[in-house]
Amino acid sequence: MVSAADVQDAAERLAGVAHRTPVVTSSTLDELVGAEVFLKCENFQRMGAFKFRGAYNAISRLGPEQLRRGVVAYSSGNHAQAVALACRLLGTTAVILMPEDAPAAKLAATRGYGAEVITFDRYTEDREQLGRELAEERGLALVPPYDHPHIMAGQGTAALELLAETGPLDALVVPVGGGGLIAGCATVAKARHPGIRVVGVEPDTADDTHRSLAAGERVSTPVSRTIADGLAVATPGELTFSVNRRLVDEVVLVSDDEVRAALRLTFERLKLVVEPSGAVGIAALLTGRITAPRRVGVVISGGNIGVERFAELLG
Repeated sequence: MVSAADVQDAAERLAGVAHRTPVVTSSTLDELVGAEVFLKCENFQRMGAFKFRGAYNAISRLGPEQLRRGVVAYSSGNHAQAVALACRLLGTTAVILMPEDAPAAKLAATRGYGAEVITFDRYTEDREQLGRELAEERGLALVPPYDHPHIMAGQGTAALELLAETGPLDALVVPVGGGGLIAGCATVAKARHPGIRVVGVEPDTADDTHRSLAAGERVSTPVSRTIADGLAVATPGELTFSVNRRLVDEVVLVSDDEVRAALRLTFERLKLVVEPSGAVGIAALLTGRITAPRRVGVVISGGNIGVERFAELLG
């Protein structure tokens, strides 16, 4: 489904389009964790999250006729913005299904990139079914948020860049929602450095991948109301899980309060604004959920959060 060569191909397609985001270090964080920590800051990516990598990689491969017809996607926010921006850059249109309770900043940004936004109730409606119906009705290309080879390959370019800058790492820590980011990252990380330990992090109320790995098959959980809204997925993707069950060594869980503490630390000591979903890796290290190796990379997946919500979470 996805290989290290696919990730390299995606990197070439994204060159000059996606930002090569910085890798940040902090002596304070290193002392607290007891390891040398390298933060891959996708909060500085175009539209504020890693999702741009996969969206652009997938949409740029559509044919001229499909680009003329347009694209549909469903997302709680970051994939929505990524698809909207990629469509604008590629000269096509985007229709985005977003939850009614999606963060206001993400709704506004998606509309700001020119997308048509249709809202739905994430707790009672099936977004995948809504997406399929809309794609068929309007003749649109459905671009899923994670369960697609080109999406996974695009997301994996974050780890490709990180490892190119840091050299070999003992561990790579990645947030887990639907599993596309960690699938792409694990694919290239294990290919480059077979001994690296890949650890996923989920909210403790949205632990579908953690449970699925324990069961050896995909299992579903109730839709979570965690503050890490980008990770509130009920069931791992079919394609992503088939990759992650082979390549991911462990998935650990963090609470909302632990994520808040990580947000505060990254803001006060590292001067980084991170959204809750992007802070779960730091939270896992700070709480000791991950036995810190000597050198560890952490993907900060995004920073799309409004000032009012950020103040509320830290208040």
